[in-house]
Amino acid sequence: MFENHIFIKSLYLVIILFLLFSCNDQPDGNILNIEKTAIIEPDYSEVTIPPNIAPLNLIIKEPGSAYFVKFSSAKGTEIDVYSSDGKIQIPENKWRKMLQDNTGKEIKIEIYSKMPDGKWSIFKTITNKIASEKIDPYLYYRLVYPGYESWTELSINRRNLESFESESLIENSVVDENCVNCHSFNNRRTDDFVFHMRGNMGGTYFYSGGEFKKINLKTQEMKNGAVYPRWHPSGKFVAFSSNKITQRFHAADNKKVEVTDLESSLVLYDVAKNEIMDIQLTNREKFMDTYPEWSPDGKYLYFCRADQIGKDYDYKQIRYNLCRASFDAGKRTFGEVEMIFDAAQINKSISFPRISPDGRFLIVTLADYGCFPIWHKEADLYSIDLDNFKASRLDLNSDETDSYHSWSSDSRWLIFSSKRGDGLTARPYIAYIDKNGISGKPFILPQEDPEFYQRFLKSFNIPEFSTVEIKLNPGDIRKLSKTEATPAKWSNN
Repeated sequence: MFENHIFIKSLYLVIILFLLFSCNDQPDGNILNIEKTAIIEPDYSEVTIPPNIAPLNLIIKEPGSAYFVKFSSAKGTEIDVYSSDGKIQIPENKWRKMLQDNTGKEIKIEIYSKMPDGKWSIFKTITNKIASEKIDPYLYYRLVYPGYESWTELSINRRNLESFESESLIENSVVDENCVNCHSFNNRRTDDFVFHMRGNMGGTYFYSGGEFKKINLKTQEMKNGAVYPRWHPSGKFVAFSSNKITQRFHAADNKKVEVTDLESSLVLYDVAKNEIMDIQLTNREKFMDTYPEWSPDGKYLYFCRADQIGKDYDYKQIRYNLCRASFDAGKRTFGEVEMIFDAAQINKSISFPRISPDGRFLIVTLADYGCFPIWHKEADLYSIDLDNFKASRLDLNSDETDSYHSWSSDSRWLIFSSKRGDGLTARPYIAYIDKNGISGKPFILPQEDPEFYQRFLKSFNIPEFSTVEIKLNPGDIRKLSKTEATPAKWSNN
């Protein structure tokens, strides 16, 4: 009886070991070379990645009964991942060490698939480069359904780019479903933060030093409210546009929403003095000015400018150019307007100007018309060299909408929203930008589950890099939202 018991236990052990071996076998014997690159989703092939990015988990979209992937590096570090269904999830600790040990070098990715006859095949090796420059560790963005018709489920979120940790900071469910939008950071390096809330709890919410304050920026002297904020590098001022907006909802599938300015001007808010004032620009009544952007030294304010439209207008003929005006922070005054890029001359329109922190390049979204290009399939990102004001189309663009871009603090990484996946939902893509302004192949923000984007329905809106992890308490936001906003004071200068 005792011997039979030992025999049965030994048999169970052999079976378990056999099953473990069978489920984790590695390629051996005669391996067939397939002369093509394996189809993987997301496409993480031939890209330049930060040395502190989360694992590039992926799915192998090739036939097979089992899969094996070997990640290897110049310093000899290897990561082996076996999968029975093609889903490849890389151990975070091993991935982090591989990137740290091989900064500035390459990662090789060998992908194997097992055929029904038990034989293995190998695809062409994928080579990715690990950049020397780290990416800012945090990403802030708004989640919204693609149609933008409803604000019943909106949130501003934070994602740690070095891991898969994410958190909702502000959810409109805690503020009676009021719309939250237009978040903006002070120069990516501080915890100065601002966002708008529309509805019965409306106001502009400023966050600094761990505390919130709610301000009503619209004074009786202003025709329209303040939107589209951009912080002055000093943190002392915030430039806004003041817009009267109309929306059109199209029946055509390729363009859901068209947002058009009927009026638009620029205003300046003095944070310490709680004062707001017009930005006095020559002949400003003849133009619509929007989308302010400060130069890194704070000496210039860049913005988009179109001719003021009349009562009867064709929205497809509204085109914005890129302009700038000098700024005297001590006097809070602006100089003459300079034309930087005449987009209307080439039948294009500019929006979302964003200057690299090193002051070398300014990236804009260029579309056929208007200032709200997120439903314009032709919308692309263009780079303007601020040494000579020459514009060029970036290589990172796709055949679908590319817009809403943001620079990292070292000017080497760009994140932008793209609808290249399905033409409907905007996803965050990251690209390396070298010192000459040349863009590398973009890659989508990695997720712990590589099938995440196949089932997630919301768009990633206004992605912004930051070096700071902002801690917000939804209860405090709700409490503040129920209070009266402090009115800003109007100033003539």
